Amino acid sequence: MEILTSLFSVPTLKFVFISVFFSWLHVMLCKVCKAPKLPADGPPTYPILGCLISFYKNRHRLLDWYTELLTESATNTVVINRFGAARTIVTANSKNVEYVLKTNFNNFPKGKPFTEILGDFLGYGIFNVDGELWRMQRKLACHVFSTSFLREFMMSTLKDEVENHLLPLLESLAETSKVVDLQELLKRLAFNMICKVSLGVDRCCLDPSQPVSPLNEAFDTASKISAKRAAAPLFLVWKVKKWVGVRSEKRLKNAVEEVRTYVEGIIHGKKRKIDESGENHSEDLLSRLISAGNDKEVTRDMVISFIMAGRDTTSAAMTWLFWLLSCHPVTEKELVKEINNMEKNLLDYESLNKELKLLKASLCESMRLYPPVPWDSKHAMADDLLPDGTPVQAGDRVTYFPYGMGRMEALWGEDWYEFRPSRWFVEPASYHEGSLKKVCPYKFPVFQAGPRVCLGKEMAFIQMNYVVASILRQFEIKPVVSEKPVFMPLLTAHMAGGLKVVIQKRDHSR
Repeated sequence: MEILTSLFSVPTLKFVFISVFFSWLHVMLCKVCKAPKLPADGPPTYPILGCLISFYKNRHRLLDWYTELLTESATNTVVINRFGAARTIVTANSKNVEYVLKTNFNNFPKGKPFTEILGDFLGYGIFNVDGELWRMQRKLACHVFSTSFLREFMMSTLKDEVENHLLPLLESLAETSKVVDLQELLKRLAFNMICKVSLGVDRCCLDPSQPVSPLNEAFDTASKISAKRAAAPLFLVWKVKKWVGVRSEKRLKNAVEEVRTYVEGIIHGKKRKIDESGENHSEDLLSRLISAGNDKEVTRDMVISFIMAGRDTTSAAMTWLFWLLSCHPVTEKELVKEINNMEKNLLDYESLNKELKLLKASLCESMRLYPPVPWDSKHAMADDLLPDGTPVQAGDRVTYFPYGMGRMEALWGEDWYEFRPSRWFVEPASYHEGSLKKVCPYKFPVFQAGPRVCLGKEMAFIQMNYVVASILRQFEIKPVVSEKPVFMPLLTAHMAGGLKVVIQKRDHSR
């Protein structure tokens, strides 16, 4: 045990060994095979190893590597065969996406390989199960999300968090001209919101200069390590570390235990209050799940899944939007005009959902370029054939790729690289007075689509609209560095290093 631990505790030595090994292997293969096999669509592939060498070389830029391969493919689909992992089909073809997510939904569940990667963290939660357990949770979640109580509770919580905590903090930051990490601030805001709506717990500090709450930190650790499992060149590595109980897998275990202990404590307390009073007066999601009589473990994992999904997705989308607006002042000016045309007391659910058209279009355009979930995978149960003619074998991993789809000329035109919210309107040339397009969800699967489409999509837009409108109405966001930020994919994507900004009071006289 001590020898294994010491080996895994010397990252530099391990990196040097792996680098030397792959360099030697590359030379040997070139000598033996003369040249790698060059598939029609996909990376150079060797016998036995497949494209493991290319995958390893591009492991820190997989998003852009996949996008490059897909752009060169006639069907916007590539097959990735590499030693140590299931055969993977990566697609940015909207017809394929529709086939996997809807047409032949039953043949493409999450699958054991996926649930195994996230199983330690998400357990039996709705995002990590298939079959009857998923259908039961989906039916329950649909009922909860469709009730007016949750919408009203979310709006009251949102208004309290923004009006009484976020805006006063921004006011103080504007007065001192202090540099702040906007991404971290928005992550804390989203975490407060989802914890209040899901668990009914009190808020934590929004100020990024203050320590992160232990629960928030545990969620960060668990999500980062779980994501790295999926991107590992060899799955065997993380499985061995888990078996031995060292390094990242040890940190993951501790973080998951902290998250589960916290949530189970809240479940126990709420259940006791409900049992003592004989009825449930709480409005949060957890109280509703308890009242439905679910197993404690399933309830716990459902809540953890909702917190994981809600804490990073909206904050990531808003962070990238604020950066894009700083690069496009004309669009920001038009957005402020749209927001100011609404009376302050009209920032209610209906007006947020229907009136802020340019803001919603800007958020969609931001998520097209920088999707909070850049890729998602299913696993084929039986042999199949995708609409573009790509054969699928039982057990194959089929990955649909929102990040790459947002960069496909076939889907978005030659100007796909431009931040242009007007493309979301029926008449782009006169979008100020126009109506929003109904874009095919299989062309823009940021909220997934089909039977597993995100239940919180509408609430996510309401929350983002309210927060962004409240900030833009009163403040200007000024990034302190001019370099383009780096897009980092984990379970949900984020901006590497955060978004350092200075907050300024908006001068409405200009």
